[in-house]
Amino acid sequence: MEWSIQEIAKKAGTTSRTLRHYGERGLLEPSRIGANGYRYYDQAGLVRLQRILLLRELGLSLPAIAEVLAGQRDTSAALRTHLALLEQERERIGRQIASVRTTLRKTEEGEELMAEEVFDGFDHTVYEEEVTERWGRDAYEKGDRWWRSLGDERKKAFMEEQAGIARDFGRAARDGLAADSDEVQAIARRQVAWLSTTTTPSKEYVIGLGQMYVDDPRFTANYDKHGEGTAVLVRDAMKVYAERNL
Repeated sequence: MEWSIQEIAKKAGTTSRTLRHYGERGLLEPSRIGANGYRYYDQAGLVRLQRILLLRELGLSLPAIAEVLAGQRDTSAALRTHLALLEQERERIGRQIASVRTTLRKTEEGEELMAEEVFDGFDHTVYEEEVTERWGRDAYEKGDRWWRSLGDERKKAFMEEQAGIARDFGRAARDGLAADSDEVQAIARRQVAWLSTTTTPSKEYVIGLGQMYVDDPRFTANYDKHGEGTAVLVRDAMKVYAERNL
């Protein structure tokens, strides 16, 4: 039994573009390519994609995933490892749920909150390894210090600003605006200004980050929830902005 790339993308909650990118990186080859050029995947392909998506959710980069897949020839053993990691994640999420329930109950009843209860199960350092790998230890430590220094209101405002930028990119994508148009470049300028809060964006940094928004399904999904193709527009707009201004 086999499935087309469109069917697999829909069932996996990703995009055909992402699956093709995985193929280009040597992570997920189709079982065959039809006369019409469509890619098809068999059961082994489904299992391999499941492993890729699990590793992505654990925060591994594509090169790191390639190394893991190359080193784990025993599919059953690999899946048992994934299962153990998922069970650990389920436990962590369970602690988060219990933490929020405790906070809600104590807030409504006027009880005193304990810090260890409020933050049980939360870990803002989850992306430490990935950031360090991509941009160096100094970049992670600088961003970590900055984030820790913020109060709750400033953290909320920072995230809401980015959410607004993403929505505007999505609106531009739905309207069919070009990446180099004045309207989209104005949004890209806001994006780079937002990035400047924690770093000094170089031309290479901005272009590379834009490409990551397309390469990394987590970022792609975050942008494309505002409209299909939004992540691609963001990538292209950031590239144009960087080449013109950095």
